[in-house]
Amino acid sequence: MPAPPPLLRATWPTFAAELAAALDEPGLKDQVDRLRVVEECGCGDDFCRSFHTAPKPTGPYSAGHRNLELPAPWPGYLILDVVDDEIVFVEVLYRSPLN
Repeated sequence: MPAPPPLLRATWPTFAAELAAALDEPGLKDQVDRLRVVEECGCGDDFCRSFHTAPKPTGPYSAGHRNLELPAPWPGYLILDVVDDEIVFVEVLYRSPLN
């Protein structure tokens, strides 16, 4: 069995703290410590630091999908894709590298 993807808080601890601070929904904020970096976005844009916290779907997200824009502590964007109250993608735009 392959090892699980790395935890966000172990991979990018500063960013994990920024994300937790930006969240005010308790159910989502509680997820930050157990989020995993499943796959980086891979779009190739030099301003994108986005990543998947769940396996990438083969099609569109389900009807339980919503976007949640958060106040980014940098001059850019922080947007979550949430499906059925689970964070599945973290969109991080116009931020210096996460490490």
